[in-house]
Amino acid sequence: MSYFHFLGHPMNLKRCLAFLAVCVITFFLALVPTSFYGVDPVTGETIFTLTQQRVIAIFVFTALMWILEVIPTWTTSVVAIVSILLTTSNKGLGFLIAKENVGALTNYKDVMAAFADPVIMLFLGGFVLAFAATKVGLDVQLAKVMLKPFGTNPKTVLLGILLVIGIFSMFMSNTATAAMMLTFLTPVLATLPKDGGGRISLALAIPIAANIGGMGTPIGTPPNAIALGALQEAGFNITFVGWMLRMVPYVIIMLLFAWFLLMKMYPFKAKRIELKIEGAPVKVTPFQKYVVWVTFALTIILWVGESLFKVNSNIVAMIPFAVFSATGILKARELEHINWAVLWMVAGGFALGTALNQTGLAATLIQIIPFASWNALIVMLVGGFICYFLSNFISNSAAANLVVPILVVVGTAMKDVPSFQALGGVPAMIVGIAISASLAMCLPVSTPPNALAHSTGMITTKQMATVGIILGVVGFALGYAMLIFIGF
Repeated sequence: MSYFHFLGHPMNLKRCLAFLAVCVITFFLALVPTSFYGVDPVTGETIFTLTQQRVIAIFVFTALMWILEVIPTWTTSVVAIVSILLTTSNKGLGFLIAKENVGALTNYKDVMAAFADPVIMLFLGGFVLAFAATKVGLDVQLAKVMLKPFGTNPKTVLLGILLVIGIFSMFMSNTATAAMMLTFLTPVLATLPKDGGGRISLALAIPIAANIGGMGTPIGTPPNAIALGALQEAGFNITFVGWMLRMVPYVIIMLLFAWFLLMKMYPFKAKRIELKIEGAPVKVTPFQKYVVWVTFALTIILWVGESLFKVNSNIVAMIPFAVFSATGILKARELEHINWAVLWMVAGGFALGTALNQTGLAATLIQIIPFASWNALIVMLVGGFICYFLSNFISNSAAANLVVPILVVVGTAMKDVPSFQALGGVPAMIVGIAISASLAMCLPVSTPPNALAHSTGMITTKQMATVGIILGVVGFALGYAMLIFIGF
């Protein structure tokens, strides 16, 4: 089938048709009379303004593009932000914003600030820290030291791999962590008996630990950043250590359960495993290596001690950027190694949230939809399930970006409902979305770590799905129990 490129993405006939269908739906939603969305039965006036109608159309366009992946997910976010700026902002296209009943306009500076939201800076700092650690071989040295106590017994080695990958994923990209550990473990996997379950257990342990471990810190995975940003925008102050105090114990319990599950389903035949971890040659000076070690430790200390040192975690994240740039550890050409695509995609979600609030669409939805009469527990669980389901088929970040803005509106409408507050309120609802997104690991396409592990040829889709579903069900139940009974 022939391909051509559109917005840097290969397009075939199927994608072209999907793109045209999404555009038709979007323009229909944007151009129909506002009365199409509802009329006040008392006054006969339309309920929604033009800017609110445009935000609905942009939200639907973004959702469909993320789900269908017609163009790259980060591209969709950029298109959504530009569309919001042109059609709903106070500096947008004159003939669009000067119309009668245009409604409240968004502040263009606030929309553009989504690209540099403090949470984006937190994530950027995490990327820089992880890159520098890899460059000086800190990741390899830590892996050697952390895995050594687990010896050569297959059972304890499996536990060690789960825990070490989980810890790494709290501070490094899940994908980078999985790729690094696969490099170490591929030779080991090749030596294990083909008729035993050991190689399956070890191969599955890599994506499982990477996906679960990322939940431990706000920088562990994009859904965490999306949830944190939404909560901060809604007025909830959740610190770096506050997140960790609740999520790290949850991560540990889930990793221990994963260890038990893998040992039961795919036990080892081998009696001994030798791990030989060798890193690539380090091309930095001893001084630069020392700087990375010290900066890495200092950054973690400041993040964990946020309440003690009184320095916001978003500001702390910029310290590695400044230090590594000034010392030559991070060079201009190496900035391209930072995962900008993830940052821009997350920014799209923040911009949608700004548009929902500043155009008054969120307030209008709160007024016309009787959220307060809904069962609070059902709303929380259904929201989490929708995100979990979507995340198994589309990017975890895209799924969280879709669901979080909607549930922030729902949570705001229900904030005075006693039963909702008893369940943890808005923080529990939104953090539940982050948990649900990270638990989605049933298929090779669910997450990049899953795809990397599946590419080894040592695990089948059925094996991945079986373990993924069990972990998803247990993790979902345990996660919401933690949020409801412990709070956030």
